[in-house]
Amino acid sequence: MTQQTLVRGEHLPAALSLAASGVPVVPLRAGKVPFGNCPDCTGNACGGRPNMKTPGPCTCPTPCHGWAAATTNPRVLNSREWARAWRQAAGVAYHPGGAGLTVVDLDNADAIAWAHANLPATRTVATTRGEHWLYRGAMPSANAVRPGVDVKSLMAYTRWLGPGTGTLAALPDVVRDLVVREPAPVRPGRVSVAVPAGGGRCPHRSPVFLERGIAMAEQTITAASSAVHATVFGAFLAVLSTHGRCGCLTDAHVERLFAAAGAKGETSRHCADAWANALVRLGM
Repeated sequence: MTQQTLVRGEHLPAALSLAASGVPVVPLRAGKVPFGNCPDCTGNACGGRPNMKTPGPCTCPTPCHGWAAATTNPRVLNSREWARAWRQAAGVAYHPGGAGLTVVDLDNADAIAWAHANLPATRTVATTRGEHWLYRGAMPSANAVRPGVDVKSLMAYTRWLGPGTGTLAALPDVVRDLVVREPAPVRPGRVSVAVPAGGGRCPHRSPVFLERGIAMAEQTITAASSAVHATVFGAFLAVLSTHGRCGCLTDAHVERLFAAAGAKGETSRHCADAWANALVRLGM
């Protein structure tokens, strides 16, 4: 396991090499954090990506919105608008989910020992304090899933510290299950589900986009052959992160998602808990 260290000025060539292999990248400034938002989005003035929790790429001309700015487009990376950031860059970050990867970030020796005892061997990258274990496959991200362990994949960034060593393994169910909270004990009475309020029509997308999103979530759940709990949670999270704030979702949409989950054996209680956990994760 070796950690790759680059001096200032060498980050753009490294980023271009990664982008050419299909890994979306973005510069990091001192402190291992992304560059601040562009003037139009400073202080979340744009209103379009609160706390960077909306899926999809950033379309601002300069590096903006953290993980969402990560790109594989060499024209963007080499652009005049990004040049200042590269000159000041202290590192390179990448969007694991955008590359079809999941990173299990192990911050200390105890976390590494837990991984050796519980996770399948895979490609490993040394970090300042611990290790990154990389798996083939994307999933929702979450911090502090257990002491010293973060999961970084979709809607997250992580530092590029070199290719690591070992053979890349498929994402195991044990990692997917880390981001799913245990369902609450079954309680008698009717289960109520919160649907974000709104006018029933998405102000920034067409109804066709919403229907496609619901259908894709149903298909994802239906196709799950394992880790059903995690798949259901991830599908709910994806739908809510796209349409939860704009008022598109209705009770009918939620019932469709719950029906798809029920067909895979999920109880209405667990569906309600997964929905509530997704709302909490998105700060809604």
